[in-house]
Amino acid sequence: MAKNLLIVESPAKAKTIEKILGSDFEVKSCYGHIRDLEKDDMGIDIKNNYSPRYIIPEDKEKVVKELKSIAKKSEEVWLATDEDREGEAISWHLCEVLGLDPGTTKRIVFHEITKPAIEAAVRKPRLLDMNLVNAQQARRVLDRIVGFELSPVLWRKMSMRNSLSAGRVQSVAVRLIAEREREINAFKAESSFRLEAFFSAHDANKKTVTFKAEGGKYKQAEDAEAFLKSCIGAKYTVKDIQVKPTKKTPSAPFTTSTLQQEASRKLGYSVSKTMLLAQKLYESGKITYMRTDSVNLSETAMEDIKKAIEKGYGKHFIQVRKYKNKNESAQEAHEAIRPTYMDETSVDDSDTRRLYELIWKRTMASQMADAELEKTIARIEISTNKETLTAQGEVLKFEGFLKVYMEDRDEEDMGEEEDTEGMLPPLVVGQEPTFKEMKATERFSRPSPRYTEASLVKKLEELGIGRPSTYAPTISTVQKRGYVERRDKEGIKRDYRVLLLARDAITKETLQENTGAEKSKLFPTDLGLVVTDFLNQHFTEIMDYGFTAKIEEEFDEVAEGQQLWTKMIDGFYNPFHKDVEVTLETAERIKGERELGLDPASGKKVVARMGRFGPMVQIGDVSDEEKPRFAKLKNTQSIETISYDEAMDLFRLPRNLGQFEDTDVVVNIGRFGPYVAHDKLFYSLGKELDPYSVTLEEMIPLITEKRQAKQERTIKVFEKEKIQLLRGPYGPYIKQGLRNFRLPKEAQERVADLTIEEVKAFIEDAKANPPKKASKAAAKSAPKKKKA
Repeated sequence: MAKNLLIVESPAKAKTIEKILGSDFEVKSCYGHIRDLEKDDMGIDIKNNYSPRYIIPEDKEKVVKELKSIAKKSEEVWLATDEDREGEAISWHLCEVLGLDPGTTKRIVFHEITKPAIEAAVRKPRLLDMNLVNAQQARRVLDRIVGFELSPVLWRKMSMRNSLSAGRVQSVAVRLIAEREREINAFKAESSFRLEAFFSAHDANKKTVTFKAEGGKYKQAEDAEAFLKSCIGAKYTVKDIQVKPTKKTPSAPFTTSTLQQEASRKLGYSVSKTMLLAQKLYESGKITYMRTDSVNLSETAMEDIKKAIEKGYGKHFIQVRKYKNKNESAQEAHEAIRPTYMDETSVDDSDTRRLYELIWKRTMASQMADAELEKTIARIEISTNKETLTAQGEVLKFEGFLKVYMEDRDEEDMGEEEDTEGMLPPLVVGQEPTFKEMKATERFSRPSPRYTEASLVKKLEELGIGRPSTYAPTISTVQKRGYVERRDKEGIKRDYRVLLLARDAITKETLQENTGAEKSKLFPTDLGLVVTDFLNQHFTEIMDYGFTAKIEEEFDEVAEGQQLWTKMIDGFYNPFHKDVEVTLETAERIKGERELGLDPASGKKVVARMGRFGPMVQIGDVSDEEKPRFAKLKNTQSIETISYDEAMDLFRLPRNLGQFEDTDVVVNIGRFGPYVAHDKLFYSLGKELDPYSVTLEEMIPLITEKRQAKQERTIKVFEKEKIQLLRGPYGPYIKQGLRNFRLPKEAQERVADLTIEEVKAFIEDAKANPPKKASKAAAKSAPKKKKA
């Protein structure tokens, strides 16, 4: 047994560190948090100064038992959990559970898992920082209070099949997405005509090249046409040429949020995937700690980067830079995310390679020279109206950091018409380039784009909401809760007009373009919109961006020892709890209704609203004698934007497509999605077929194929009892209604010969002895006896 026990958070990290420290240390993982707040009664004693009640979850009992056993046999226990507030809190929980004294237990932190960093940390251990622990405890307690008090308000005020939830950061994130969606829906595109003239001239090699010069914009087609007419028969002369040297500067090395943004733009990764891969790289010792809002680089790292640049590109590519954080309260003085060894340009692991190479390139570029460019602006005068056109070109004189890396930009940071500057041929004042044609092209203004996961992180960071460790879980949570969905949107065809002046004649044509197509964007669901409206109305502070950012600042104050965490919680809780009580008593139920018109057949109201199973359209009212009719909205439809005609079209289901084998074929939508019914059997349509447009000819092969597959799966059917014996991927099993039951191994071998009595006995036995996981879940949900 090693004399020292060192506890880290993850098993992958434990293996790497154990190799570095050698036989004196046994390195074990606590697998993240070992304690959490009790679920019962919030897990917080509100009346006793917000005292938290912690328990060891069932799945951590074995881990804790093992750690206790090894700790007893070890001479000394060291804590090496992650270097952020959450890691500090885990170390404190370990002290509490293992009976360690926080005043004497050695705590070590490191920014990278390398031999020098680990050995340096062991030489200079510190004690637990209770300010950091209390800042994390304050966040956990406050978020638990918000979740536990707000969520029941939603349950009471809205009838939904799924339990609803609300949270301090998640609700504000949904609000951002909802507001952007409404801004887009309300946007009215305005058109204008943009002028472009095309000329030809000789380049340095006497080769004829074409270049573009731009004119003004005109609101009306008539004005654009009048300008083109005024150019008929004109001569075009280069009036002025300006050559300006410019430069481009590299971006700072990665922080958590900038890595998430760039990995989304360049690699198409979701925020959670980026963090998963970054964690893997950190634990294997390839990069520094991946949860940071610092752009700082250590002196050692700077020297390492300089050597790598000199070796790869030469001394003239080096330009040392020290980056500063815009956010003065950057949590804990970490380093930026960088490779631990700059001479490792890639990694062997195929999963993490692309992300590692992105981090390596960004780190290298941050210490490289500016890119030097030469920008040429030529103004060309039109003889007939004395107006000027502008041609711009750019020449790269020295690559600098562009040799390695160029940062991408978000859609919303780009101008309506991005400069597509190429090279201009050499022009001189007085030159008359050959005129080819001039176009006035109709272009439309665009609304702000919907958020991607990465641009939402950027916005949250700008507003001061959340911290590096919260972005990924927040974005995952709002999607899991059904408030937001990440999806693509198909574009629609739109006409645009082009006026062309060529050979002294003007022609007009109407062309088509695809507009509005979007990929991997965040859309609020109807549920997200309705819940956001309700919370906005009744909990203005919780939903206020400034208030949420102020809470983050108060967590920082607790971390710096400037405020007591219980006092901070108290200042928040009292007004918040009052709002909860008032809302429960006075607020109306959430309807989320929108009246669309009247049904021509019955004269009853047609309403789009939220139902138990999601957004739907309803004809009639529950108070009517005749039962109302309901239709579920399509995935691409919303209560806020669905038209009357689109709503009425939904009532075309169920559709009878005709007969196959003398039996009706009917398509409809049920609880589990679109299906086709034939001969008392039901088959799922799948996503690729639309129940509103599918034909009988398309359904026949699907019915035949699925029926055949069902027959091959079926071993035996007991019609009277509605019990089937079926083949599954893990062997034969029993199906009764919607429930499945496992067959004992000895029965699987003679499954075809089983009698109904035997099958019923197996079902009863399975009900009486459920699998362990299911029985644990049942035990948890069972009502607990009150203490005497």
